Amino acid sequence: MTPKYIDIKSISDVHRFYNCDKPKHPLITVLDLALVKPDRPDENTFYRTDFYSIVCKRFEGAIKYGRSYYDFEEGSLMFTLPGQVILSEPGIKVNEGWGIFFHQDLLSGTDLERKINNYSFFQYGTNEALHISDDEKNILGDAIEKIKREYSQNTDKHTKNLIVDNLQLILNYCNRFYDRQFLTREKVNNDIVQRFEKILIDYYSADDLFDKGIPTTKYFAAQLNLSSNYLSDILTKFTGKTTQEHIHLKIIERAKVNLNNQARSISEIAYQLGFEHPSHFTKLFKNKTGISPREYRTLH
Repeated sequence: MTPKYIDIKSISDVHRFYNCDKPKHPLITVLDLALVKPDRPDENTFYRTDFYSIVCKRFEGAIKYGRSYYDFEEGSLMFTLPGQVILSEPGIKVNEGWGIFFHQDLLSGTDLERKINNYSFFQYGTNEALHISDDEKNILGDAIEKIKREYSQNTDKHTKNLIVDNLQLILNYCNRFYDRQFLTREKVNNDIVQRFEKILIDYYSADDLFDKGIPTTKYFAAQLNLSSNYLSDILTKFTGKTTQEHIHLKIIERAKVNLNNQARSISEIAYQLGFEHPSHFTKLFKNKTGISPREYRTLH
């Protein structure tokens, strides 16, 4: 059966989908998701959007994001970027929740436009959603009410900045709440770190690096059933280094061992470590150690 896709490109499209009155602002809206009645098809449907969303839901049913299903009965926040595809199954009943939907044009010329890519949770998977307490919901709710108040009254030269400032406040609080979640799930996250380290060691203990090449962040994330951003954020939180930095450190570690073997040329070592071009190996090695592979071999 051919998958069905529905494109929701504008804030007006959001209101039409949820059978709401026309939006009060063309670039942002806040909806009480327990009160709306969306035109949700009977069959599984993929939704593609052209805007950012922050959705807090407590409902009966499941949403599939990528390959994972997630149960939101506890009440959680999920973030989406423009262009992301979400599968929503039929039969979902929202018990309580809200959604902020805003077009990227709203951010044009603002400080948040430059910073929004730093909020890595927009690229987390659904199974990595943010669980928040009632107190944390109230904190976010205060900023949400200010946004609604701003776009519901007559606009002036301050309206846009005040809306965007409150959006950024919400995102900054979500950064804090994710830090809290990482800490409260420390045992789980430490297990992820240990599993990652084992996968990395096993990868570079194999003899087929020439064929496999240098592993990507996506490779390790897939092995751990996580999104790339979530894995890197966990590693950064608990080790101080991103996934890419861990990969590079392992490459340098193996390279130093191999350089002690005088029978191998530097080009041969580069290929055996998975590099397509020896010059890329030399550049990385010098960047990480301060000297070239040839200089390292001479000194050791």
